[in-house]
Amino acid sequence: MDAGDAVVVAEDLRKAYGDHLAVDGVSLSIRSGEVFALIGPNGAGKTTLIRALTGTTRPDSGSATILGTGPEAVDRDRIGVLPQSFSPPERLTARELLAYYAGLYDDAREPDTVLREVGLADAGNTRYENLSGGQQRRLCVGTALVNDPDVVIMDEPTTGIDPAGRRTVRGLVDSLAAGGTTVLVSTHDMAEAEGMADRVGLLADGDLVACDPPETLIAEYAGESRLVVETDATLEGVDYPTRTVAGGVVVEGVDPTGIGGVVAALEERGIEYTGIAWSEPDLEDVYMELAGEVEGVRTGRSGEVGFDEADVGPAGAGTGGESAR
Repeated sequence: MDAGDAVVVAEDLRKAYGDHLAVDGVSLSIRSGEVFALIGPNGAGKTTLIRALTGTTRPDSGSATILGTGPEAVDRDRIGVLPQSFSPPERLTARELLAYYAGLYDDAREPDTVLREVGLADAGNTRYENLSGGQQRRLCVGTALVNDPDVVIMDEPTTGIDPAGRRTVRGLVDSLAAGGTTVLVSTHDMAEAEGMADRVGLLADGDLVACDPPETLIAEYAGESRLVVETDATLEGVDYPTRTVAGGVVVEGVDPTGIGGVVAALEERGIEYTGIAWSEPDLEDVYMELAGEVEGVRTGRSGEVGFDEADVGPAGAGTGGESAR
């Protein structure tokens, strides 16, 4: 990437809390109009990295820039930030809340326009405390967009949102990118990251272990398509590699046209099975391959990812306690 195209840049960022290295020399560049998804296990360092990029956490070493300047000095009218933990005034209505945040900027958008975009047009007069959890999170997304920013950074924006609401947020991200807005989002939803991101960065144990378009990551790390046969028997004599797993057999490298041949082989051998399921490799397979390997080396629990770690940082002003997530 041409350095002149990058609007969010991290160079060798490091941040430790005591003996815990939350971010370990991360470098990345995000270009104008790009949607960049950050994924990784709990405790991988995602939130710490986002806070370092937005200036709410000071890194121990390395540097971060947004729109060509340090995060502490960036024009706040040009950036929208949604932290992982966000607790706005609960007794304000949805419309009043957006109006409040709009008043912090010189040239803000109309609250009713933002309400429509986040799917809350009919909830404008409802107090924040009376909204559902998913509606509250969508409204919080709206507060990051009310200033019509050039860069939007959101830490797990769809947490607690139902499928319809997630679709609304994904459509909103697509619309922002189409208009030239740069979007950095962290998520635990692999399908969400695969579907909306131009590039995905996988963070594990504080290290950015992979960073590429989703299709590139899948081709390189996710393996082949597979057919899972639910059976207690072993399967031999098929034209594909097989491996036995709990509850069945995995037949590797089967494309849709090969499923019938595997089924025929089962019937010819009189093998009883209770079901078959075909899947093609996706970003979740990449996640399990890379994050599982890194976290397994660190913890001695090979292949296990997604376990919770205690927050290790001190309480931060305005955004809740610092954590290594």
